[in-house]
Amino acid sequence: MDGKADDADINLRALIFALLALACGHMLSTLLRTIPAISLDVMAADFHTPPQTLASLTSIYHFAFAASQIPVGAAMDRFGVRPVSLSLLCGTIIGALASGLATGPESFLFGQFLLGVATSGMLMCPMTLAAKQMSAARFGLWSGIILSIGNVGMLLSASPLAFVVEFWGWRAGFWISAGFGAVVAVAVFLLVPKQSTAQADLSSPLTQMAEVLRIGLSRPLRGLIALALVSLAASLVLRGLWGGPWLMEIKGLNRIEAGNVLGLFTLALIAGPALMGLLDRRFGHRREMLAATHGFAAVVLAVMAAGAPHYPLAELLGVTFVPSQVDAALFVLTGVAVSTQPLLYGMTRQLVDAQNAGKALSAINLAFFLGTALIQSATGVVATIFGLPAVLLFVAASLIIGAIVFLMCT
Repeated sequence: MDGKADDADINLRALIFALLALACGHMLSTLLRTIPAISLDVMAADFHTPPQTLASLTSIYHFAFAASQIPVGAAMDRFGVRPVSLSLLCGTIIGALASGLATGPESFLFGQFLLGVATSGMLMCPMTLAAKQMSAARFGLWSGIILSIGNVGMLLSASPLAFVVEFWGWRAGFWISAGFGAVVAVAVFLLVPKQSTAQADLSSPLTQMAEVLRIGLSRPLRGLIALALVSLAASLVLRGLWGGPWLMEIKGLNRIEAGNVLGLFTLALIAGPALMGLLDRRFGHRREMLAATHGFAAVVLAVMAAGAPHYPLAELLGVTFVPSQVDAALFVLTGVAVSTQPLLYGMTRQLVDAQNAGKALSAINLAFFLGTALIQSATGVVATIFGLPAVLLFVAASLIIGAIVFLMCT
């Protein structure tokens, strides 16, 4: 009995180390996708392109990321997590180098496309391994932990990246990311076990990819898909793109100060998923918690927008604009509220068997990043025509609509 217990402990430790190595790949992904938030202005100046135009171009990352979910989800069920993860990490290193070498909007667009494809499975790799090896109850907790570890990448792209950009230029962020990718690839090679042939899905690739779409469009998942389309977009559009311009252009902060505020936002995004995973394990009520927190996030964003110059809250308080310290608190509240995203993975895992876990989770991830791409593209137009406060209101309205459809369909 003691020998079996020891073997179980060893297997659990090995699984945890493997998940941590794969979660570092997700950390790299979040770092790369949020670099423009703190360096958009200098990149636009370097490329002689308006920031709004460059912001719209960066949405190619999310479109490529979303489109790649279908083949990546099928590949993980067919070949296993380890070879897919290593292949994607190699592609990420190449994409980071290509982005750092970009000389204009076109070449930067190409680099972002490569990164979107290559980082598309960085979250799904640890999620799929956990879903296949853990019970549904334990998976709910670990999905939150994986997201929290991954969101550390956004912390790296806040004040630390602001410092790098200020002293070494925006390209250095991509060079550092490429080096980090190489380290993660070595860790995955050493720590992630090979998947046995008996566990693999050996149906044809086209059948597997069609199954990802079928699962995603199935009636049980429709409400989850609706909320996923707006959920991640709320945090990434702010943290990955418009948070920096909002703080620098509307609130008058310098780059380092804006990075510090975005760092607080990121800390909320790091602590939030693990906290929500613990609350879910203790109290349950996933559906109600998801709807309530996303509705609350919408209200917070509307309040933030109302504090801009000549907007109602600033006029009511008799100030030019609401102080940035208030924005910092509102960013933190938004980060905690939208951190219920792991519960969508947990609800999905309850609805499918382990054999289809990779496909089902990829369908949800497809919705997360397709929604981010669509909303980010739209916010570029909104910012150009109506200004940055309207971007916050647009995201808030999206959250309200997503929460309502989620409640109606679940």
